[in-house]
Amino acid sequence: MIRILIADDHDLVRETLAAFIRDMGEFHVEQASSFPDALSTIQDREKQGKAPYDLVLLDYTMPGMTLPDGLTETMQAVSGKPVAIISGTASPEVARGALAAGAAGFLPKTMAPETLMSAVQHLLDGGIYTPQHFLESTPATDSDVQLTPREMDVLRGICEGKANKEIARDLNVQEVTVKLHVKTLSRKLEARNRTHAAMIGRDKNLI
Repeated sequence: MIRILIADDHDLVRETLAAFIRDMGEFHVEQASSFPDALSTIQDREKQGKAPYDLVLLDYTMPGMTLPDGLTETMQAVSGKPVAIISGTASPEVARGALAAGAAGFLPKTMAPETLMSAVQHLLDGGIYTPQHFLESTPATDSDVQLTPREMDVLRGICEGKANKEIARDLNVQEVTVKLHVKTLSRKLEARNRTHAAMIGRDKNLI
């Protein structure tokens, strides 16, 4: 059984990533919601005499996480097993810095499920995952994102894990109106889907 730890403070994103990986086959996936929680989980495993995680995925912006210190501390704790950075909004410069600091890879959360699976398998096989297209790109700045107050309300509902119908009820509008707002805010945030929109909104401190 291959053991993987995903550390990310956004429940929806973390659970979605875990589900994708579990679908790959014989994987035991554990989760942590902050860097201190992740490090404690890793250290407790060692104290109990259990085998270390085969792969650790660290969110770049979760509470307590810093680069390169957090990355270095985690790599030391897992005794040489691969540690990769995951993020939806980190710049190519940050990604290159993480790789230079020893990360086994940088996984953008915008990756399609099949690409994520290939990346995880590549890391487990001892490879270094470097998304060349992303590393050479120029991201938009935070100031480029301008959401209307109602789009912010909808984004907040998405981040709380609510369905369109629930958001519509909360805002006293039609569900089709919420769907339109979701489509528009996702385009503005350059998000692939609802989960990605929620993650970007959190990382950019829009909510």
